[in-house]
Amino acid sequence: MTDGKKKLWSVLAAAALAFSISACTPSDSENRQASEPASSAASEAGNTNTSDSASEEQEAGNAQTGDSNILIAYFTAAENSGVDAVSSASYTTIDGQAVGRVQAVADMIQKNTGGDLFSIRTETVYPADGGELIDYAAQEQEEDARPVLTSHIENLDQYDTIFIGYPNWWADLPQALYSFFDEYDFSGKTIIPFNVHNGSRFSRTIQTIQDLEPDATVIEDGFTVSERNVDQADSDVADWLEDLGY
Repeated sequence: MTDGKKKLWSVLAAAALAFSISACTPSDSENRQASEPASSAASEAGNTNTSDSASEEQEAGNAQTGDSNILIAYFTAAENSGVDAVSSASYTTIDGQAVGRVQAVADMIQKNTGGDLFSIRTETVYPADGGELIDYAAQEQEEDARPVLTSHIENLDQYDTIFIGYPNWWADLPQALYSFFDEYDFSGKTIIPFNVHNGSRFSRTIQTIQDLEPDATVIEDGFTVSERNVDQADSDVADWLEDLGY
C-alpha cells in the first residue's frame, strides 16, 4: 500500500471511530436526567450526603417563597432517609402517592392557610426501617447530637407565624429540631406546633419549644395525630385551623 493510500485509510478509520463513540454516548442533558434521583431524598441510607446531593437537598428544602407571612416548617425522616418511598417506615399514602407523614400534615396546613412550605433537611441520612430508626433516634438523644442542616430559611423576617412539625421520638423532639432552633431566633413570632406520634402525642415537646424560644409566642393548642391516622386527618386539620382563626 502506498504512503498516500495509508494516510487516506488512517483518516477514514479515525472518522469511523469518532462516529461510533458519539453514537453510543448520551448527551450532557441525557446524562443529567439519568443521574438525577427519582425523589428529593438524600443519597444511600447509612451514609452522609455528598456535596452535590447536599446542594440538591438545600434547593429542594428551601421555602417555596410567596407573599405569605406564614411559614410551615417540618422535619420528617422520610425526606432524609435516602430510600425509595415505599421502603420507608415514615411514609403514608395520600391520594395513591407515598408522602412522609409529617409532610402530609404540613401539606394539609398549607392547603388551608396558603403558607410557604419549608422542609428541614439534614446531612444525616436516617434509617428507613422503623426499628432501626427509633434506635438511631435514641442514640442521637443520648449524644445530644446536632445534625447539620442542609436547608435554610433565607427570608425569616417575612414570617410572623411559624408552624413547626415533627415526629415524636422517645417523648422528645428529633435532634434535627434542636439544630433548627439553634439556628433561628423566633423572638416576637408565633410558633404553632404540629406532630405525628405513635401513642405519646406531644409529650413535653411544646414546653421544650417554649424553653428553646422564650421570646416567641408558642401556641399550646397544637395539632397531633397518630401515625396510623395521618391519611384521614384532612378534615381534623381544617377544623383545628378554623378554631385557631386560620
